[in-house]
Amino acid sequence: MILANAAHIRNVPGRKSDVNDATWIAELLAHGLIRASFVPPQPIQELRDLTRTRKELTREIVRHTQRIHAVLEEANIKLASVITDILGLSGRRMLKAIVAGETDAGRLAGLGSSRLAAPREALVAALDGRIRDHHRFLIGQHLKTIEQVETTIGEFDARIEAALAPFRDAIERLKDVPGISQTAAQIVIAEIGVDMSQFPSADHLISWAGLCPRLDESAGKRRSTRVRKGATWLKPVLVQSALAASRKKNSSFKTRYHALKGRVGPKKAAVAANLLRVIYHMLKDGTCYQDLGEAYRRPHNPARAAANLANRIRALGYQVDIRRAA
Repeated sequence: MILANAAHIRNVPGRKSDVNDATWIAELLAHGLIRASFVPPQPIQELRDLTRTRKELTREIVRHTQRIHAVLEEANIKLASVITDILGLSGRRMLKAIVAGETDAGRLAGLGSSRLAAPREALVAALDGRIRDHHRFLIGQHLKTIEQVETTIGEFDARIEAALAPFRDAIERLKDVPGISQTAAQIVIAEIGVDMSQFPSADHLISWAGLCPRLDESAGKRRSTRVRKGATWLKPVLVQSALAASRKKNSSFKTRYHALKGRVGPKKAAVAANLLRVIYHMLKDGTCYQDLGEAYRRPHNPARAAANLANRIRALGYQVDIRRAA
């Protein structure tokens, strides 16, 4: 039994029918031209189901939060303009007070924490709206649904922790990589597993994850270098982790990001591919993360690089005197 990618065995255009498709697939299999797709073992499949469902539940909370934003805007309450997270402790106290029937903006503002950056006057002005019973009902139902989903997510977290017990060492080592959080490490393990023998090389894994440039060339001219499609559950997590790693001080990922940004623009996918390459070798060799530091991309000819930078500064109308440091 071989699980194949349908895009790799699609039929020749014309004479489309189920019989012709079956004949074509049988012919490809007879010639050994069908490449088996990656099928993780049973524990990884179960872990993947848990992490993906948790992701969907998190998206559900985001959707209900956006609906609360819309209801508040309709009631002319600009709470989101003074509080970053309306589902934080202060925001929830204010929302629950609104649902309970409180209409005084001063009392609602008094429910905010003293650590809020917004002054009290701004809170009072933002909470001075035209709230109706219809708005209170909607906000109350959305809050109730969010709390129910949060309880469910807590149960999923406990289940995921139990399922990750055999992979605890890999999770702890991946957390040392810049940009990789506890949740990101769990998703990476759930999507690619810990057995890297499934992928002949790191480049194969990067291609499977859809983090390599597509091949779109005609008449010797490259038309597009956008990344390929694939790994819809893994790619967004790696891109977000790459963006966080690019902000880490004294990190090789930060150096690579800024080197690419200055030449071809902010290519977060390239940093994500580099991040996945590091993860591949860590899981394959069982090693811990060792950062190369910001100096790993030093130019091979420092004198030439210094001269080029000096010429760019002179082109801006400044005088430059270069002296080697003691």
